[in-house]
Amino acid sequence: MRKFVISPKGIAAELLLIVLAAAILFGRANAEKTAAVAEEKKDDYIKWVEFNVSYEALDKAYQYDVDTYGKEPHLNWIELLSYLGAKYGGDFTSYKAGDMDALAKQLSQDGTDIEALTKDMQYYTYYHEAYKSVLGGMVGTFKIQGEDGKYTDTYGLKAYHPIAKGFPYGDYDDFGVSRTYGYKRNHLGHDMMGQVGTPVVAVESGYVMELGWNQYGGWRIGVSSFDDRRYYYYAHLRQDFPFAKSLKEGSVVQAGDVIGYMGRTGYSTKENVNNIDTYHLHFGLQLIFDESQREGNHEIWIDPYPLVRFLYRNQSTAKRDDATKEWQRIYHIKDPAAEKYIKDSKEK
Repeated sequence: MRKFVISPKGIAAELLLIVLAAAILFGRANAEKTAAVAEEKKDDYIKWVEFNVSYEALDKAYQYDVDTYGKEPHLNWIELLSYLGAKYGGDFTSYKAGDMDALAKQLSQDGTDIEALTKDMQYYTYYHEAYKSVLGGMVGTFKIQGEDGKYTDTYGLKAYHPIAKGFPYGDYDDFGVSRTYGYKRNHLGHDMMGQVGTPVVAVESGYVMELGWNQYGGWRIGVSSFDDRRYYYYAHLRQDFPFAKSLKEGSVVQAGDVIGYMGRTGYSTKENVNNIDTYHLHFGLQLIFDESQREGNHEIWIDPYPLVRFLYRNQSTAKRDDATKEWQRIYHIKDPAAEKYIKDSKEK
């Protein structure tokens, strides 16, 4: 009878094979787990925002923010609004000024901070991210030019109303009403009816992402915030002279700059055609949490009507240059966000 003898070398070889197989299986499992986590993180962004914060709530929260700046505690207006958003389930038809006053008292006098106050609020984090995406670039420090031409350090509202000061317009909350040109759809913006040539103003500092013709919007300008979270859309601009002459794609604009002129172009595949019945500015605000939301079925457009009402407190004063027939702002600002963007662009 033959005896089978397994040598120590053979045992070592088999053990090595077992170890290698286990390592491969472990590595594959770990890679699959890593990929799953990465995919989950990739998909972990807000898919929808319904911005229903009222003008009254915006106004009061802003006043608390400005009044407490430089003090302890400083009441951040986005945090105040986010708390009430979570409290109301986003429905600000339930808003009471007393609710914000009570919240401000808790934070100011009772020594409670916002983290402690919201730790058990299930949706506070969502509302804070959503509202910050809308309002994040509108309040902060900047330099404003005075009548003497000198700049003063300022804290407050650095966003502007989309219509220059002194130019009349009419509007109402028309977000979501039906539109039929091309195909049936909802109106994803806010219309302000006025006079042809009315100067249109950059609401927030940013860079020009789009400039040109679109058959629906006519001559239009698209301005992105520097963090690429907000996309401002200004449409139906004036025939023959729609834009500020210095603008081009990639141009940096400061909040309050005149960027274009009201008209009634659009609803035509042919450029420079007046096919809209009434002179007006279509102003839209799109939120972008992921690039997949920039175009297509996943776009997020919010109702800007209460925001436009709120921004009426800060209109840009402009004057006409008779030589160029252009309107230009009188009092300039220096926005740190714009200065940083320009500096970073040069260093790239």
